Amino acid sequence: MISAGEFRNGMTVEYNNGIFQVIEFQHVKPGKGAAFVRTKLKNIETGGVVETSFRPTEKFPPAVIDRRNMQYSYSVDDMYYFMDVETYDQEMLTKDQLGDALKFVKENEMVKLLYHNGRVFSIEPPMFVELAVTETEPGFKGNTATGATKPAYVETGAMVLVPLFVEIGDVIQIDTRTGEYMKRV
Repeated sequence: MISAGEFRNGMTVEYNNGIFQVIEFQHVKPGKGAAFVRTKLKNIETGGVVETSFRPTEKFPPAVIDRRNMQYSYSVDDMYYFMDVETYDQEMLTKDQLGDALKFVKENEMVKLLYHNGRVFSIEPPMFVELAVTETEPGFKGNTATGATKPAYVETGAMVLVPLFVEIGDVIQIDTRTGEYMKRV
């Protein structure tokens, strides 16, 4: 059993006769009254999102989730194809099923497909990816305010805020969980 005080992003639990994934959580300790955990839960079967609060001691059974390594092969229109590199089985998913999970993933990269009862409900991209910058404004000499950033587009089409010294053609490392620039490679 998992208590609400142990919630972490991405965790899956059984709640209200369904399987829910924790999208966001926040431990709240008001000045008056008891502490509680404010959560945003996504129903993995319907895709609906529910915002609710729990006492930190409330317990939930963990959901059994199967994770399989698959290679992102290619996409055609709004269909995305993944292949198991050991068995060569293919999995086809729609853009609606994926959401923004692939915005930092290039073709032929490995991802984890998350299954519940034999059905894919989500994808975990690698934690860090290295992508080339395809479009950004030039940084000007002397424009070096501390922490200044500018938008840059990477080869997958995603936009990332980068420091002013990053230029077109640079390869950068991105944290896929937050979408933040980490370093220039």
